[in-house]
Amino acid sequence: MGPTASGKTELAITLAEALGGELISVDSALVYRDLDIGSAKPTYPHHLIDICDPGESYSAARFASDARRVIGEVRERRRLPILVGGTMLYFRALLQGLAPMPAADPELRARLEARAASEGWPALHDELRRLDPESAARIHPHHSQRLLRALEVCLLSDQTLSQLHEQTPEPQWRTHCFALAPMERAVLHERIALRLDSMLAAGFLDEVRALHRRPGLHGKLPALRSVGYRQLWEHLEGEYDLDVARAKALAATRQLAKRQFTWLRKWPGLNWLLTDRQGAAVLTPDPPGVEGGIPAGERGNPSDLVLNYLRTDAM
Repeated sequence: MGPTASGKTELAITLAEALGGELISVDSALVYRDLDIGSAKPTYPHHLIDICDPGESYSAARFASDARRVIGEVRERRRLPILVGGTMLYFRALLQGLAPMPAADPELRARLEARAASEGWPALHDELRRLDPESAARIHPHHSQRLLRALEVCLLSDQTLSQLHEQTPEPQWRTHCFALAPMERAVLHERIALRLDSMLAAGFLDEVRALHRRPGLHGKLPALRSVGYRQLWEHLEGEYDLDVARAKALAATRQLAKRQFTWLRKWPGLNWLLTDRQGAAVLTPDPPGVEGGIPAGERGNPSDLVLNYLRTDAM
């Protein structure tokens, strides 16, 4: 696991070759065909890459189902499944389980949206407060998508979100979880900027332009709301020039990394591989704290640290 541009793929490839493993991508952009440059799609073989069209929607629940199948196939070959990526919701769906939520109901959603248009979102929030006070306390009255989903769940299942979350299944496997991240946030921001500029130089805009020309694709599709793709699509729609698109993509990628750190700090049993500017790492069970502080722990090459850790623990 780790924030975007932290070097996860390179580490995972080294581990796969050392351990006789197969890589399973945990990335919500890499599942889509024709999203190559802007998703930093690797050339090394990964499972669950290029498995659906950009016009489709792909969910965490579908990922968990696909990943369970692939893990079973890899283990049947007596090889080690190695999960690598930064889509933390997908990791949670697979490793911690998803609550048995009802499927979306377009008809009910349309009725709720019509009510919001006539009565206002605060009125729908008041209804959620009556049905599910705990969720209403967490959801802002104007956070329309979360509010709609919470109401939809209550009306379809006659249960609250909290009640459904209590039915989350137990994990199926024993796992070793590692997070790779630079010790200094400034280093990560530099890597993000360098990678974005490299993508643009490699033809990222042309890739988005080709998608923009395809019938049936539009900017509201999940694939095209991925970081970078969304900003370049809006540029092609005439909303702003390319320099602004780059700046917005850079800011969005930094925000993505910030959200990934938030997930990681709460992840149970996580081992941090914190790297310096040269790529050397310290292995620590503690989450990163104040920048500049060097955590206590074993130091060395990230892959060597992981391999040494695994050798001292029965796999």
